[in-house]
Amino acid sequence: MNEMEVRQRRPIRPQVVTDEATEQNVKDRSTYSGKVFMVTFLILALLVLLPLLAAIFVLKCPIEPQQLSFQEPPLLSGILEPNLKLRQAERLFEGQLVGPESIAVFGDVVYTGTADGQILKIEDGKIHTVARLGRPPCGTRELEPTCGRPLGIRVGPNGTLFVADCYLGIFEVNPVTGDAQMLVYPGNPIQGRKLSFVNDLTVTQDGKKIYFTDSSSKWQRRDYSYLVMEGTDDGRLLEYDTVTKEVKVLLDGLRFPNGVQLSPAEDFVLVAETTMARIRRYYVSGLRKGGADMFLENMPGFPDNIRPSSSGGYWVAMSAVRQNPGFSMVDFLSQRLWLRELIFKLLSQETVMKLVPKYSMVLELSDDGIYMRSFHDPNGEVVTYVSEALEHDGNLYLGSYRSPFICRLKLQDV
Repeated sequence: MNEMEVRQRRPIRPQVVTDEATEQNVKDRSTYSGKVFMVTFLILALLVLLPLLAAIFVLKCPIEPQQLSFQEPPLLSGILEPNLKLRQAERLFEGQLVGPESIAVFGDVVYTGTADGQILKIEDGKIHTVARLGRPPCGTRELEPTCGRPLGIRVGPNGTLFVADCYLGIFEVNPVTGDAQMLVYPGNPIQGRKLSFVNDLTVTQDGKKIYFTDSSSKWQRRDYSYLVMEGTDDGRLLEYDTVTKEVKVLLDGLRFPNGVQLSPAEDFVLVAETTMARIRRYYVSGLRKGGADMFLENMPGFPDNIRPSSSGGYWVAMSAVRQNPGFSMVDFLSQRLWLRELIFKLLSQETVMKLVPKYSMVLELSDDGIYMRSFHDPNGEVVTYVSEALEHDGNLYLGSYRSPFICRLKLQDV
């Protein structure tokens, strides 16, 4: 070994790994991982946000939301205290009919109209078809206008049925022969506007006057969620004279007028203004004839049909509740027009309605609008999508705009 080789050799010193070195190494790797995560997150966020922003600015909103003003919902306490009384109801003819919105009883026979456009008779435990106002096929949103959709139904003084079909108009139907006579054709303009959403009706004892609602001149029944979320104020209460065949407007500017009911003395008509969670009163006779006032406002839910109770008051059905304490979607969105627009740009009507919590409630009101009783089914486990409560022979028959059954609640059990 020469001197040059000895001079070039260096002793191999062992590397000493300290805690500081390890910490620095981990820190470097952590910083790198953090940067990778942030870059990945930003890329994913952009992939989500860019289409969303494009949708916000490019997509057209189907509704033009109007400002709505609500008071704080009443507390669900006292008479309004949540309970499970509606869960004591029994389901009848489950799976044999769909959407029995309204119910009429004559003797021991029950009548209803269903989502497939039929008017049905339930007698001796069997279902029979009385009439079909529209024409099949049925079953889809697109087919509803030609299929027809019977909503409000009443028994007249001669035992005939008066039916409000939301697309086809007002009919008088012979329940024996099935013959149907059109009384009001929705295609004829009334004060310059056609009927787009005929909803409910009530008939005088002599059958000479029919009071009915047209929920909107713009939206049809198949777009009722648009009607609610837009806050459209083009609904009307109308009167049809069966003698003169004339139709006239009694009240205009209503937001989703729905159920109607004559008072026992037939001096006024109650009208459920669904979107505003209240009931209006219009005087049809007496000193106050032609006048209107508020019968009940700031209700704990959104009223549908109104029917008489044996106490001299009224039953009101509600399938959506303004829970307090709790959350009400319509109340929350009432002043947020931009959010209502965004929702309907991004979501379908069906999806939006699924976001509304199920909660069925039936109220009994006194003749002057005081709460007397409330029956509840939180989450709609037995009574779902309730639209009407009709009292007959100690029972409360519960209609539904969507469920495949009728419910019956024995009032003596609650």
